[in-house]
Amino acid sequence: MTFETRSRIPEEAARQGLLAVAIARVVVAVRTAASVVERWTRAARSVVTPLGWGVLAAAVAALVVAYVYGWLELAVVGWGLLFLLLVASAWLAGRGAGQIELALPVPRVAVGESAEARLVARNPGRRRFAGARLELPVGHRVISRMVPPLARGGTFDERVAIPTERRGIVPVGPARTVRADPVGLMRREIVWSDVRMLHVHPRTIAVSALSTGYLRDLEGSPTRDLTSSDIAFHALREYQAGDDRRYIHWRSSAKTGTFMVRQFEETRRSRLMVMLDLAADAYEDDDDFELAVSVAASIGARAIRDARSLAFVVSGHDRQRPSSASRRGLPALRELPTASRDRLLDALCVVEVDDRAATLADTARAAAESIAGVSLAFVVTGGRRGIADLRQGVSRLPVGIEAVAVRCATEGEADARAVGGLSVYGIGYLDDLTALLARTASVA
Repeated sequence: MTFETRSRIPEEAARQGLLAVAIARVVVAVRTAASVVERWTRAARSVVTPLGWGVLAAAVAALVVAYVYGWLELAVVGWGLLFLLLVASAWLAGRGAGQIELALPVPRVAVGESAEARLVARNPGRRRFAGARLELPVGHRVISRMVPPLARGGTFDERVAIPTERRGIVPVGPARTVRADPVGLMRREIVWSDVRMLHVHPRTIAVSALSTGYLRDLEGSPTRDLTSSDIAFHALREYQAGDDRRYIHWRSSAKTGTFMVRQFEETRRSRLMVMLDLAADAYEDDDDFELAVSVAASIGARAIRDARSLAFVVSGHDRQRPSSASRRGLPALRELPTASRDRLLDALCVVEVDDRAATLADTARAAAESIAGVSLAFVVTGGRRGIADLRQGVSRLPVGIEAVAVRCATEGEADARAVGGLSVYGIGYLDDLTALLARTASVA
């Protein structure tokens, strides 16, 4: 290798190094430019309305045609449209508030009760904020309010009524301020809050204690009912004629000079089941189904209040997640949470009739397979459900369960009858439930 060849190698290496650096810088510059273009494009898409894009396309087309064919009037139109877009973009300046909070003072209400959302706009900064339009989505509607200009430390407090005519879950929010030009070419939205959920519970009514169906059991849970003989001690009281002398507390009697007897809390064990029929052909209309949901909710809420073991089930269909019953070839059924009254009513907010619902007999059979220890069952259905279907469904429950069927038909006559050992109640109004259930209340 000659000296000339050896000297040429470092020069080529230096040129290759410079070329690599130049290529790397070009790649970085292209990526940066692409990022900037993407950011500006995304920003433009977020503020330019479809009408604005149409005006921009018309302006570009007008200018191209005008300068190609020398059409001066069309050039004036094109530049006029661009100027209109520029003026419209000036309306996007400003935020309208420094802070906006959305709150639901009462997140759970019953059908027909008043509900509202509270919007509080504040300006904690030093400069004055211009006014803006505030939009609040409520369900499928959008409620609009104007936020006035806020000086330093200014506050704007607004309450928005929420309709509660229908049971369900109403999404409220997010609260957003909107700045838009009068023509509708530009629109800028600033989101200030998350979505809040308002649960509109079914209407319920207070009913008498559901003492029917209790099984007296020393291994059961103590209740609030007092008795003269059991194992859960409650208090001492004075002896009365007829009291069992075995329960006289002699030490207390010696201190007071009066015979004192022990008083106990009665222990009982039972499980109440409420079965809500979701078959669409069981109800005449939506009002009948809403009445059925209210009836079932009232019974379930009373059972929870009485600290009874409760199973609340609704009929399901084959496309739901398999339950323990459906794995044995039985139709699926869905059990609602009963840990508290609110959790049960929250679940009932989204219960609806289903054309693919399992039959009442299949649902009852699935419940018998998956729910043990039931002593009293309420089957709540519509007025179109015949007595034969009710008896067939109840016959799938285990022997020994006391069953009560409640047929709901809006504005119908309230009645009660016994058919082959099955108590069948007809409900036309929710208030009828109180009188009819009072007939079943008895002390075990």
